[in-house]
Parts: sequence; structure tokens; C-alpha cells
Amino acid sequence: MRSLVTAVSALALSVSSALAADVTVLRTDALVAVPGEGRPSEATILIEDNRILEVRAGSVSDSAIEADGHDIVASHDLSGHTVIPGLIDGHVHITSENNPRGRLQRVELSSADRALMGAGYARKTLMAGFTTVRDVGADGQAVFALRGAIARGDVPGPRILAAGNTVSITGGHGDGTQGYNLHVAEVLKSPAVCDGPDDCRRAVREQIRRGADHIKITATGGVLSNTRTGTEQQFTSEEMEAIVDAATKMGRDVTAHAHGKTGIEAALEAGVRTIEHGTYLDDRTIRAFRRNEAFLVPTLLAGATVAEWAADPSTFLTPAQRAKSAEVGPLMQEMGRRAHEGGVKIAFGTDSGVSKHGENAREFALMVSAGMTPAEAIRSATVVGSKNIRMENDLGTIETGKFADIIAVKGNPFENVELLEDQVVFVMKGGEVFKAAD
Repeated sequence: MRSLVTAVSALALSVSSALAADVTVLRTDALVAVPGEGRPSEATILIEDNRILEVRAGSVSDSAIEADGHDIVASHDLSGHTVIPGLIDGHVHITSENNPRGRLQRVELSSADRALMGAGYARKTLMAGFTTVRDVGADGQAVFALRGAIARGDVPGPRILAAGNTVSITGGHGDGTQGYNLHVAEVLKSPAVCDGPDDCRRAVREQIRRGADHIKITATGGVLSNTRTGTEQQFTSEEMEAIVDAATKMGRDVTAHAHGKTGIEAALEAGVRTIEHGTYLDDRTIRAFRRNEAFLVPTLLAGATVAEWAADPSTFLTPAQRAKSAEVGPLMQEMGRRAHEGGVKIAFGTDSGVSKHGENAREFALMVSAGMTPAEAIRSATVVGSKNIRMENDLGTIETGKFADIIAVKGNPFENVELLEDQVVFVMKGGEVFKAAD
């Protein structure tokens, strides 16, 4: 009998040990676990490794947590701060930043240079509270290397979903060789430039082979390409259909840079999941968004930025860039308003790299100026943003089982969204604290 009791006791101890977990504890009196739903409430968050183990109502004592068999390895008191999920920026260019030397840097900098510069930009972005970003066009070697370095923990930065090189037609917005002599242009030519449906299938497959998480195309002309080719449709509908088909068959979504109405609608009909910018949308375009259940990433900050550059008498923009910036930039705020009123699914994205990295949160105030409530704007960077990148099972809310991506803001951003610009005082990504309030 004694041996049986001993065996049972040993088994119970073994089970208890198996159930025990080393946990990090966060306590807050203002948790908004699902932005846009419910009011801030007192809560205790238990984190094991890189995921949320449990969210308990109220302030739970250390002794109560330890009584459940958990060992507390770290504890953070976030009282007096609003706690929300880590933010998601759905449109960045993390390895570059526009500047007067930008065109010269294209022939001065190597992929290694770009990756190292990107590490600095990534750190700024993470410290601003953005724990996940979608990079929608960069030097493939640079951005894939940076993505890996961050994932391994070699350098601090947000989780990166990367497209690699942008898929573009010859001479199109994503070509990037306009204005250079032919010898330089040949060296700079991207492997993702394509013409015709078959060649565009090749370009998609090549980017996926190199490591692309998604495919980015330039469905229309753009603002900062050094060419006077307008902002309407550039790819043919057949080319876009081939791109979407090739990407879908290999498990990738396609997102499209698109300003002009014709290109937006053609991209949506081809099956593109997300439209970036959307400047010239109208009521018919909005219906196409809803019919195809597509997302819009309006990048209002990019519009405001290029409009400022165009108005500067000493601007570094080329004449072609300046003309398009002066025309397109001022229109984007009204576009955001029309899209919101029309019921388009809006995901947060800044086009940082045009604007400065680390200032991503300036987009929130522009979204509110375009008619969104602060809660809707924050939801676009959390709940909606996670759906846009198909990571809603892992990101976007503070709930059991999801990645422990959590930030704290001094004050209430649901009353004053501009607090997100400079009052993010705590940043946790994947259970690791990168910025501590205490």
C-alpha cells in the first residue's frame, strides 16, 4: 500500500511539473485585447515563451499565479497605460528611405549595405510599436537577409513578410532604371521585370524561389518613378491574371500598387487581394472592392509626404516625380474618406521608406482626418491588418495562443490617436521585451 501511495504521489508531482510553466506576467488597468471591441479593463496577462498563455480578468497576485504551478520569471506593471496588440504596418520598404541622394545610392550601395541600413530602420520601426510589417518591394537579397536576421534574433526588428523584388513591366513603375544610361540600366535591371503572360509567370516563380512571402506588382504607373508615364493601368489584364494564377498555384497572395481607376479595377478583377494607394477610386471601384472582398491599404502618409516635397522650391524630386507628386499627393486624403464611407476593408499601411521609418504612427491621425474613428484606425493596424496578411490566428489581438506582441501607450490612444506617435513606452514582440516602461 505504501508503495502505491508513493507511486501516486510521484505521478501527481510529475503531472504538476508538466503543467508548470515559466511565465512573464503583465498587469494593466487598461487592456484593450480586441481594438474596436469593448472598453479598457483591468487584466493580468501570462506569457509562456513567445505566446500568450492566458489572459485573466483583474489584477492577479503572484501567489495566485504560483499556486497554479507557474514560475514567474519576469513581471511588468503597466498600470496607467493603455495596453493593445502590437501594431502591423502593411506597406513598408524597410531597406531604404527616400533622400536627395537616392538615385545615386542605387549605384553606390550593395545588397549588404541595404540590409545593414534596413537593420537600423527595422529597429526604429519596432521601437515605435510596430511588431510586424509587410515589405512590398525591395532589393530581394537585402530584405530576405534582414528578415532572416530578425527571425534568428541577430538584430532587433519587427517580424517581416517580404515580397522581394517588385514585379513590373519594362519601363513601368517598378522597373527603376529610367534616367540612367543604358549600361547602368542593364546592371540595375530587376529579375522581376516581365512582359507578356508567360514571362510574368516566370517572374512570379522566380521571386517565390528566392523566398517571397507574397507577390507585389505595379498595376499602374507611380509617383516616384522617374518617367512621365502617368498613373493608369500598365500591366495588361492578361498579364495580371497570369501573375495571380501563378502566385495562387504556389500559395502566395498578390498585392498591387495601383493609383489609377483602370488599373485598380483590372487588378481586382484579376484576383489581386490588396490594393496599395487606390488614389483615383470611385463608386464603381468601391463596389469592385466589396464584390471581390479585397483590402485597401491607403498609405495616406505617403500622399502627404510627396505633396510636401512637391511644394518645396528646393525639392530633390526630378521634374517627372515632382509633377506627379503635386497631382496625386493631395488627392489621397479624400480617397481615404470615400473608401471608408463606401465600406471598403481598410488595412493600415504607410509606405514608410517614402516617409521616415519609425514615424509610421503618423498615419493614424491622417486616417482619423479622413473620417475614421481612433478605434477604427487602430483596428486597421491590428485586427484588420492581421487578416490582410493572413495571420489572424497569430496576431492582431491579445488572446490565448497568439504571439505575445503587446505594446503599452502612455494615455488613451482611443481618445487621442496621436499618442501613438510618441507615447509608446513598452514594446514586446514574441514574448521578448524590447522597450520597457519600468
